[in-house]
Amino acid sequence: MDKWKKLSDKKTVEKTIKALKENNIEAYYFNTSKEAKKKIFEIIPEKAEIMNMTSVTLETMNVAKEIQESNKYIPIRNKLMSMDRKTQSREMQKLGSSPDYAIGSVHAVTEKGEILIASNTGSQLPAYSYGSDHVIFVVGTQKIVKNTEQGIKRIYEYSLPLESERAKKAYGVPGSFVSKILIINREIKPGRIIIIFINENLGF
Repeated sequence: MDKWKKLSDKKTVEKTIKALKENNIEAYYFNTSKEAKKKIFEIIPEKAEIMNMTSVTLETMNVAKEIQESNKYIPIRNKLMSMDRKTQSREMQKLGSSPDYAIGSVHAVTEKGEILIASNTGSQLPAYSYGSDHVIFVVGTQKIVKNTEQGIKRIYEYSLPLESERAKKAYGVPGSFVSKILIINREIKPGRIIIIFINENLGF
């Protein structure tokens, strides 16, 4: 499992960023979480409607906390937490599927500029693939892989076991599953998706 935790060298990061830009996906690189966090909040305008997806990376960086507690934004997650899933599930689905801004992380980015996101419920995938006008992915450089085959291996060998342990503790469930995988090969709308790479081992 250690190979999936190794940070990418600068040459590999530069190659990946070049490929992403050719696929209409904007990308930036920062040495530290502190620098990256500053950039994230420069991108998100005040009073923006934003959904922070479940993400160990965002939790570690306190980005999720700032979005939900700073009163600078309109956090969709707060609204969802106040709703009743038994009676408002359809409305909740719609809210989570198309916020103006969506922020989260991914499980792998290939050197060819492809993005892989695995999910159990799939709740974050509509916003990422189409529903949101602005998508921000915050990604430690250990998640850069050679190709999609390596990306899928990383998901099953590394991300899934760690996410299963997290889910057991957080939700009291037997574990997690790779029920759905979204692969973004290219973005039709240039700049809709932004990746913030960080030279730190963050998230799964």
